[in-house]
This record gives sequence, structure tokens and C-alpha cells, in this order.
Amino acid sequence: MKKKGILPGVLYGPKIDNVNLELDLKEFEKAFEKAGESSLLSLEVGSKKYLVLIHAIEIDALTQKTTHVDFYQPKLDEEITVTVPLVFEGESMAVKELNGTLVKNMHELPVRALPEKLPHEIKVSIEKLKTFEDNILIKDLVLPEGVKALKDSLDIVVLAVPVQKVEEELKKPIEEKVEEVEVAEKEKKEAEVEAEPKVKTEEPKAKTSNA
Repeated sequence: MKKKGILPGVLYGPKIDNVNLELDLKEFEKAFEKAGESSLLSLEVGSKKYLVLIHAIEIDALTQKTTHVDFYQPKLDEEITVTVPLVFEGESMAVKELNGTLVKNMHELPVRALPEKLPHEIKVSIEKLKTFEDNILIKDLVLPEGVKALKDSLDIVVLAVPVQKVEEELKKPIEEKVEEVEVAEKEKKEAEVEAEPKVKTEEPKAKTSNA
């Protein structure tokens, strides 16, 4: 199958039986590259069309080629959770004129929305970063209508810092860094003991793609 350029896969969902698939590898790679990993993909199986999510793909460690793909057909009237890549664009004056270093605290963002409203990507303009006091928070991101971020709105997405600060962090002795981690872990455990227990329930996450 590999020599013939055939990619094995499977289609499943709450309203359909499992279907084993054989796809053209090149066609899949083109569609996947164009669609990304976080929006619906139109899948044709015989005379039928399905709006699906790419739930999982297997990659060959040596060739980096896709060896298997799972397609999941979600219920279109129910919200689901996916992870959307962040795309940074524009130019930061803090980096260009103040010789700062751009620090990206996030490269993707978990969101929740109806399948048909899932964005292919979320663009982040860094032009707001004019000084080292500026930063971009999750609440500053422009999300499509009906899409909700699943992280604290005050979490920092990206900021610019002086080069000296980065160098100082890199020069810290390993012992000092280990000590900082131990202190942070101790404070976290103490906070967990003091806090009231909470029960969380989450739906399975799925990676997605959009043609």
C-alpha cells in the first residue's frame, strides 16, 4: 500500500459504524496542509460525504510520512473542544527598535465551539508590543463568534523582554533553577491542601482539520 501511495484510515462516530478506508496519500497531505488541525474536513466515501475531524494521525519516525489516519464524525449540533494553532504576525517595535526578544508563552489555544465554527487558526498581531511593559493576553485575542477560549483570560500569550533578562535567565546555575522548582512545587502542594476539592469533567479532545 505504501508503494502505491495508499494511506489506510478509519472513519467512525456516534451515528455511524466504523468504516475502514484507503486514501490517496498525496491528496490527503495536500488537504491536511491546507486545512490545518482544527477545523472540519469534507470526506467523500463512495457517493456519501461526511464532515469530519482528524482525530489522530500516525507518523513514521524515519520518513515523517503519515502512515494512518483516524477520522471522527462529530454531532454538528454539539460543542466540542479542540486545540487551535496560534499564528503570530506583524512587527513588534520592542523587538525591532529596543532589541528585545519575543517570548511566546503559547503556540496553541484550547477552545470550545460547534464543529462548523471551529477556526483553522488564530492570528495574533504583535504590533501592540511597543515597550517591555506591553504584553498580549488571551482576552486580547480576536476569536470568531461562538468560539470560547478554555484558558484564563489574563494568561499572557506573548511579550517582549530585554535581551539582558534572557541572558541572565540562561546563566542561572542549575542548582538555583532546581531550588526554584522545588519551592514552586512546595507552594503548589500547600495551596492544594488549603483549597477545597473540586471535581472536573472534560469531554475527549480531538484534533481537527478544515478543507
